[in-house]
Amino acid sequence: MSVLAVDIGGTKFTLAVFKGGQMIRRESHATDAAGGREWMLRQIEAIVAKWRGELRFERCGIGFGGPVDFTGQSIALSTHVGGWRDFRLGDWLQDVAGAPAVMDNDANVGALGEGRHGAGVGASPLFYMTLSTGIGGGVLVDGQVLRGADSWAGEIGHIQIEPDGPACLCGSNGCLERMCCGLWLARDYGRTAKVLLADPQFVRGYVVRLARGLKAAVMLLNPARIVIGGGIGKAGEPLFGPLREELRRQVPPWSGARLSVQPAALGDDSVLWGALELARAS
Repeated sequence: MSVLAVDIGGTKFTLAVFKGGQMIRRESHATDAAGGREWMLRQIEAIVAKWRGELRFERCGIGFGGPVDFTGQSIALSTHVGGWRDFRLGDWLQDVAGAPAVMDNDANVGALGEGRHGAGVGASPLFYMTLSTGIGGGVLVDGQVLRGADSWAGEIGHIQIEPDGPACLCGSNGCLERMCCGLWLARDYGRTAKVLLADPQFVRGYVVRLARGLKAAVMLLNPARIVIGGGIGKAGEPLFGPLREELRRQVPPWSGARLSVQPAALGDDSVLWGALELARAS
């Protein structure tokens, strides 16, 4: 079975093809936020058309970087690129690719990828956090995504960690995403997350805020493992070491909660492998 996998994020989008459980095609490009939805759809259509010249797709899976109504298979919104609200991306891709398509938010899809193929294999519950342009979360229980009653389970990015903090794009203020994601780090400090996280002094303050959000996941879910993906999640031990220490400091010692915090094993491809699993299950 040939599966088309699509990962749409705030700063880049990536397409891949899987056949026989192996990735045989992959193409990634930077997102033009100013171009909006129509620009990106044209880019995706061109890549799919190129691949359809030699491949036939049987299923398509999509991870979208924003809230998705999974039951209704529509995008709630994107706070980073305009024009996506209420758009049925799966229906559009089905017409373009000639195969049924299913969509979920990228954190849920990333959780599937890491839970079935990466750093979360064998862990249940698994909490996956994408830490990149924005912040999202996905929960896997016995290998299945926990979406909640209305598709919004796992949205850790909009837990308020600083009640008097600055305004978040969601309409609240002091959210984990507002304080810790790549978009706002660059705007607030005038330097990229990669540069900032190379400074141990900055990291010491940063992990305090990041751990506040993860503490909520620990106390609500008691996950067997936390896996962090996305661009910032690739910072390595200079981030993960202090984060583990801070999380241990914040989580009540009486809980005895296991605090296994690991970087994503699949790197930039967590969502692509999850999109494969999402498509297989459809």
